[in-house]
Amino acid sequence: MADSRVAKDEPGRDRGGERSRPAAKPRKRKLAAALLGVLVAAVAIAYVIAARRQNAAPVLTLYGNVDIREVQLAFNDSERVVRMLVQEGDRVRRGQLLAELESVRYAAQVAQAQANLKAHRRVLERMLHGSRPEEIVQARSNMEALQGTLRDAEVTYRRDLELRREGVISQQTLDDAESRLKEARGNHQAARQAWILAVKGPRIEDIRNARAVLGADQAALKLAERELADTQLYAPADGVIEDRILEPGDMAAANVPVFTMALTDPVWVRAYVPEPLLGKINLGMHAAIATDSFPGKLYQGWIGYISPTAEFTPKNIETPELRTRLVYQVRVYACNSKDELRLGMPATVTIDLLQKAGGPQADSANPCRGATR
Repeated sequence: MADSRVAKDEPGRDRGGERSRPAAKPRKRKLAAALLGVLVAAVAIAYVIAARRQNAAPVLTLYGNVDIREVQLAFNDSERVVRMLVQEGDRVRRGQLLAELESVRYAAQVAQAQANLKAHRRVLERMLHGSRPEEIVQARSNMEALQGTLRDAEVTYRRDLELRREGVISQQTLDDAESRLKEARGNHQAARQAWILAVKGPRIEDIRNARAVLGADQAALKLAERELADTQLYAPADGVIEDRILEPGDMAAANVPVFTMALTDPVWVRAYVPEPLLGKINLGMHAAIATDSFPGKLYQGWIGYISPTAEFTPKNIETPELRTRLVYQVRVYACNSKDELRLGMPATVTIDLLQKAGGPQADSANPCRGATR
């Protein structure tokens, strides 16, 4: 009994008389070795990640939607529509004829303005040429004829004056002779002035007035021609017809749209940059644009616009936590030669923040000018 009690109470032995401590030590050593291995692996992974981050260029990723401009096309005159040449979905080119108005009234106004201009041009030419030689000769002949009449009236008056002094004729006869003399002098003076005017030609003031009238006629003709040209509606740029609002027979006016046209050039992605990242981007920086509609395809683009004012994050852009942050709108212009980027299409924009500034600037007439397609 004493031996069994001793064996039971001896340290390091269990009730069966075997030692238990040597079996627990190998398990602790294995656990410690495993923990050490995990720690070493974690350190190695962290080191690799840090090294990759250090070597990789920082990239800014933005999310937005494709945006374009729309134009409400309307006539500049009020008249009845006679022809509509395009339908919804038609692709049109700059300068293409889209619709026409009734033009009879405007054509008549052009004809009237042309006639007025022609008439007043003849008046000015006549003034500039002055009097014809025949008119000058005629005026001189009239003056000389009246000069002879004046001499006869003077001789008659002097004779009658002597006869009156001698009492041969009455006072009435002398008065009649004096009246004829005055009339002859007046007629001769008028003929002489007419001859002078014929020699000098029109007054400079009359010529200037004729020039002013001619200028007004030219302006009226240009206006009439412009109104006639406005009866035809042309496409202001390349685009796609979205809506055909009027039909032949409808009355058009300057405030009534005829077509709604989407401009296919330029195309850009409207995105928003948080205020802390605003200093890392510049106009002209290259960007890559990706869409879900064409997986794996990247479109070349560049930053063409950065808003000068801040705004709160639009509610349809980010989560509620980010809606109170100040952001700046940016436009990333894109090359869309195949018309694959459509209005409202979600897009992802990536920008290498280590690139040098000075890339292609946005061109409102052709945003893909100078860019790699």
